[in-house]
Amino acid sequence: MKPQTVAIDGPAGAGKSTVARLLAAQLGFLYVDSGAMYRAVALKVRENAIDPADETAVAMLARTVRIVFVPGDTADAEQGVHVDGSDVTTAIRVPEIASLASVVSAIPGVRSALVTQQQALGTQGGVVMEGRDIGTVVFPHAEVKVFLTASPDERAVRRHKDILSRGVDTTIDAVRADQDERDGRDASRAVSPLTVAPDALEISSDGKTPEQIVGEILRHIETLRSEG
Repeated sequence: MKPQTVAIDGPAGAGKSTVARLLAAQLGFLYVDSGAMYRAVALKVRENAIDPADETAVAMLARTVRIVFVPGDTADAEQGVHVDGSDVTTAIRVPEIASLASVVSAIPGVRSALVTQQQALGTQGGVVMEGRDIGTVVFPHAEVKVFLTASPDERAVRRHKDILSRGVDTTIDAVRADQDERDGRDASRAVSPLTVAPDALEISSDGKTPEQIVGEILRHIETLRSEG
């Protein structure tokens, strides 16, 4: 059994993006960062001066925005994101957009619009998709589900390092505070909260390299294949 869909969920800073990219390269699958889609909507909300509290307007924007993923040059290269024809790969990664994305992602109409787009991407063949609700809502029948997590301190350190690498000045305390706020919103929202799918393989990334985690997932796939 070679899976057609691999769903990887978990909180920010757990290492989902790197693991998902490497795994997709190993399997020869399409890699999709679903979080980038919510960040893209958040960016358009800000650019169009839309009030995030206006759920109708934000949902309408989410239904019309055109998001295209551009593969990186190498397996571990960052995936490019184009929105309505513009390259927003860097613009969507700043902390302000990440925080706004957490807000707009709680709007039912936004989630409905983007889940539809995500499911359409999954119909193209093998896909590794990572996010918050991939194994529970987007692809509840995915052959392989993974929930990747890490300790709050480890996640904050990783996110702080990533933000600094993008030329944005911030402190570890600010990153941790933002992380805790986002975790609260993700876990408590009424629509598609961050939860572990009953049949997901749970992996803590503390002290592990991305390659080691990918190895665990590939062994899990082999186990599923032998049982199937």
